Amino acid sequence: MKKLLILSSIAFFLLTGMTVFGQAANSGNNSTSNHPASSYASIFTREGMISTPWVTEVKEQKKPTPVVQKKSILKETKEIIESLTSVQFKYAMMMNVNVESLKNVALLGFIDDWFGTRYRYGGTTKKGIDCSALTGSLLLGVYGFSMPRTAREQYKVTEHIKREDLKEGDLVFFNTKGYVSHVGLYLENGYFLHASTKEGVTISNLDEAYYKRTFISGGRVKDDKN
Repeated sequence: MKKLLILSSIAFFLLTGMTVFGQAANSGNNSTSNHPASSYASIFTREGMISTPWVTEVKEQKKPTPVVQKKSILKETKEIIESLTSVQFKYAMMMNVNVESLKNVALLGFIDDWFGTRYRYGGTTKKGIDCSALTGSLLLGVYGFSMPRTAREQYKVTEHIKREDLKEGDLVFFNTKGYVSHVGLYLENGYFLHASTKEGVTISNLDEAYYKRTFISGGRVKDDKN
């Protein structure tokens, strides 16, 4: 009788454990699809009932990398560099200086844009321009200095300097009619940009006989900001 009671207890224990385990398994299957990651499920073990959270693996979606038109950017940059190098080489050869010494991109751009424009007394456009209009436009566009309209007026408002003290951006004045009648802008190595009555906008040298004979002085623009 005692042996039968023990066997009955063991059988009851086993049946009860299997039922609970099956319920836990079914509950787990349902939880996977119906419950969030924070839900808990009961699991039957030899030590008893325990609760453990369901862990749901969430993979972060990678954002698409924006497509950068690198080839287009490189092509444009290359074209700009080649264009600048070409302009530098052009005027370096013309003035017999090293390419590396021509660093004022705005100045080179202005020169190249106006070079060859015909001379026209009183003119201020690409259809024709005179010497003081050219220097006035250049000083304003490249250096930000506003100048009077005529060569004589520009001479009056500048600081007069000797030829050996000239540097890029200084004006050079000439007496071709018994007074200050012509003006140009000094560049480098004795060369200056001006609007010649015969050649239009061009680059000449102070050592040329005509300009050497008619040269008056250089003129440095006074910076009122300082």
